[in-house]
Amino acid sequence: MELFRALAIFAEPTSIEAQPVADALELRSLPGADEYTETFIFQLPPYASIYLGAEGMIGGEARDRISGFWRAIGFMPAAEPDHLALMLALYARLVELEVEESDAVRRASWRVARKAFFWEHLASWLFVYLTKLTSVSSRFYVEWGMMLIKALMSEAIILGDQERLPLHLSEAPALVDPRSDGAEEFLQSLLTPVRCGMVVTRTDLARAARELGLSLRMTERKVILKSLFAQDANRMLDWLIEEAATWILHHQSIQEGIYSSLAKWWQQRADTTAALLKELKLSTSEVI
Repeated sequence: MELFRALAIFAEPTSIEAQPVADALELRSLPGADEYTETFIFQLPPYASIYLGAEGMIGGEARDRISGFWRAIGFMPAAEPDHLALMLALYARLVELEVEESDAVRRASWRVARKAFFWEHLASWLFVYLTKLTSVSSRFYVEWGMMLIKALMSEAIILGDQERLPLHLSEAPALVDPRSDGAEEFLQSLLTPVRCGMVVTRTDLARAARELGLSLRMTERKVILKSLFAQDANRMLDWLIEEAATWILHHQSIQEGIYSSLAKWWQQRADTTAALLKELKLSTSEVI
């Protein structure tokens, strides 16, 4: 439980007081404010609702579901209940409540709550999130992310497999087809992980511009993506098809073991995205 509580500290801006915790975890020197800002503000905001919500934004039904869990166990939801730091701290508290409970029936109920929170609200998105984080972040956050992945894997083994797919995933809509639902909705859905099966950051879009020789102005992701499509929609589709293929391989790489059902869902979502993008290549003028 203390490991999750300690790891939670580094999903928020750190101060020198956190150095003993970093030392205990055998992490490197604390990251600077610029590293935190780049990782958690510009690239990968640590809010579950961004990665589980149909809107791909903070808030919405995904946050409401997480708030509902807090209430279900008798806790007052925090102002940002889907922030990773708070979610890890809550999970640590659930472990603590289970371990400290002397009554067998109540202890079993805490185990049920712990397992539900883990599979529904943590494992449902964190492996995907951390896959991207460990590929784009500074050394400190890469090491932190790998440690969190290992901790999640250990917890999955302790808790056992989930009985059903999380509602965040089973009820998630797929990628928008611009031929029927419009270009704006299509572009937003490409930036919505639960719809497209991948995480596309500002760094990824900058890489696309560089690889394709397109002009780039760093602003919000949807504006960047729209600009890149306006310059060369056909080659952007090619680039996105390659991104989807990369994510399919990521999801396939963790399909063995207890996480397999979630990984298969994410792979199928990326497969569906790739298939639609290939269809759109045949009618590029209808995309944007």
